[in-house]
Amino acid sequence: MTYVIDQEAERKEILRKYRNLLKVYHPGIQGREIRGIRKAFLLAVDAHKNMRRKSGEPYIYHPLEVARIVVTEIGLGETAIICALLHDVVEDSDYSLEYIEKQFGSDISRIIDALTKVKEISDNSLLSKQAENFKKMLLTLSADPRVMLIKLADRLHNMRTLESMRPDKQLKIASETLYIFAPLAHRLGLYAIKSEMEDLALKFTEPEVYQSVVQKLKESSVERTRFINQFVYPIKKSLVEQGIQADIYGREKSVFSILKKMREKEIPFEEVYDIFAVRVIIQSDLENEKLNCWRVYSIVTDHYSPKQNRLRDWISTPKANGYESLHVTVMSQTGQWVEVQVRTQRMHEIDEKGIAAHWKYKEKLSSSDTGLDRWLNRIGELLANSEYEPLAFLEEFKLNLFADEIFVFTPKGEMRTLPANATALDFAYGIHSNIGNHCIGAKVNHKLVPLNTRLKSGDQIEVITSKMQRPKEEWYEYLVTARAKTMLRNSIKEYKREFLTQGKELLEKMCRELEIEPGRTVEAQLQDFMKIPSQIEFYYQIAKGDIGLKEIRQCMGQAEKQGWLKAIRLPFTRTKAIEPVLEEENSIARPAYEISKCCYPIPGDEVVGFKIDDKIVIHRTGCPEAVGLATRYGDKITSIDWSKLENSHFICGLNLTGIDAPGLIYDIVKIITEKFHLNIKAFHLDSSGEVYEAWVIVTLPGTEVLNDLLQILKKIGGIDKVSRINRLKDLHFELNS
Repeated sequence: MTYVIDQEAERKEILRKYRNLLKVYHPGIQGREIRGIRKAFLLAVDAHKNMRRKSGEPYIYHPLEVARIVVTEIGLGETAIICALLHDVVEDSDYSLEYIEKQFGSDISRIIDALTKVKEISDNSLLSKQAENFKKMLLTLSADPRVMLIKLADRLHNMRTLESMRPDKQLKIASETLYIFAPLAHRLGLYAIKSEMEDLALKFTEPEVYQSVVQKLKESSVERTRFINQFVYPIKKSLVEQGIQADIYGREKSVFSILKKMREKEIPFEEVYDIFAVRVIIQSDLENEKLNCWRVYSIVTDHYSPKQNRLRDWISTPKANGYESLHVTVMSQTGQWVEVQVRTQRMHEIDEKGIAAHWKYKEKLSSSDTGLDRWLNRIGELLANSEYEPLAFLEEFKLNLFADEIFVFTPKGEMRTLPANATALDFAYGIHSNIGNHCIGAKVNHKLVPLNTRLKSGDQIEVITSKMQRPKEEWYEYLVTARAKTMLRNSIKEYKREFLTQGKELLEKMCRELEIEPGRTVEAQLQDFMKIPSQIEFYYQIAKGDIGLKEIRQCMGQAEKQGWLKAIRLPFTRTKAIEPVLEEENSIARPAYEISKCCYPIPGDEVVGFKIDDKIVIHRTGCPEAVGLATRYGDKITSIDWSKLENSHFICGLNLTGIDAPGLIYDIVKIITEKFHLNIKAFHLDSSGEVYEAWVIVTLPGTEVLNDLLQILKKIGGIDKVSRINRLKDLHFELNS
């Protein structure tokens, strides 16, 4: 796209954006109150005067928009506005950090320094650099949350203007946003920003799917509005009669969350009953918030019957990101379930503005130990204890600090918080490393359970220990928390260190038996041959007998081939020749393309390819693994040419449900094999009474045939629903493809 420059029009637009920023920050603001903001604006204009974005627009539009987001969508003040205006100045111009400090003070220069050092993850192709930059982000978050909030505003504006980027950059940035930034926004309580980030990411990773849901929302909009008005009328009337001031309205769920529900339950758009929620926001003083929310709950359930297992009390126990609200699902007058959310104005502001609003109200609340406080403390704990490799650190952070929390109790009634899906062993390590190391089991609610038992909110846990127990490597599979994994890793390392001397003596003995000079050279070659990164692990395996004469002979066979064995032979004649043992040559060339085994894409799908280890791995763009890969291997994204694949048929799974009928399986198999001439690789059916659920694995050439097959199968009597299985991996079924 050619961008025609009209300097006068651009100058007017820059001034308009600046005046709008001042207006949304504080209507009527003037004089000394805007001196710092105006100085920052003029400096940013000068620093970026010769710069343009990919769209062709002046670069200054970007910091102005970031500053506006910081004010209107996050709720920060003057310092954050100045930092948002200046966040790229030091990196992109000759202005130094010292100059910033002289002009604006140490507080602002410190934030600018953090924003400059913490570059976007996508700025580096090396995985270690990406993870290291993310660690810097976390350090700044625990030091001053405004750094991360400005960074999120920066990312949000980049997502809103992503159309001007190359397709591969769009996919990488969108995947990063889904993988890191949207969960981070959610964790900081910025629900609206999190939802918009997810929707925008979906728009670029799966554009056709995104547009189809948007279109269906538009088509059902009028009917939905009419239904909401009828539903809320009696509630509004009762609130007025009881003198409760409240705003009540319907809130539509995001495209991303609707699509997620469709995929999780494998249902069409029309069957997603919670496309919207009704929100009741009441005016209340702090002392009576809980009481007033339950009063409204009582009014709602006077008019509509509640669903017994769908009451969520996030007021008594707020979520980890500070979220507070009462959620109840009720049956409407039309037979449709509706979720009603009841909260106060303060709770609503925290939901919309997140961490910024949290600190605004913190001093007024009696308890300072909130979910967000605990989460920030856990960030510091993870950073202090982490010894992970960069990618492992990234995974651990995402697993531990983006997860929901559960609340469990010790035998004496002390409450402990853990990430969702934490186990009894996580709880044991959470008490003390020695408790975890010697744990042999636990009692959950007075019932004996194994170490890998997943805990639920409200569980009471008693840990059972034994002095004879020692930590085991298989326990890694049981653990969720970074704290527990760090403790386990350190304990195992200390245990294995005890075998260091024994392993060295055994290696020396075996080397002399094979007439090889023991020493660092043979140790390094053997360690490399066995692909063991740690010296402690290397000698531990020797001491335990996992590495013996056989492995050393194999290593020597490779050594003779590479010519380094002569340097370590003992200076006397060997009595027996050592036959080289060579690895078997692989005569089959590795395929250029590889179909991922998690989502099994087929021609016609929206796909993304990653060039890794001399092969191109193909994923569907909506696949969770693809999102993670695009975040970490963004520089390896490549285009896909399906014609280069040797396969003409690809694996695809179908899910069928309905009422069992005589000859049903025969009809299904006949259509697949005789009408479409497709091969069935697996067929599984579970029947409960007259109702059944089945999955069929077939091979087919692409989505065109798949869509035709689905339409024909839907016409068979006894089949209520038939859909494609998006995640064959979840079936836990081995496919010999």
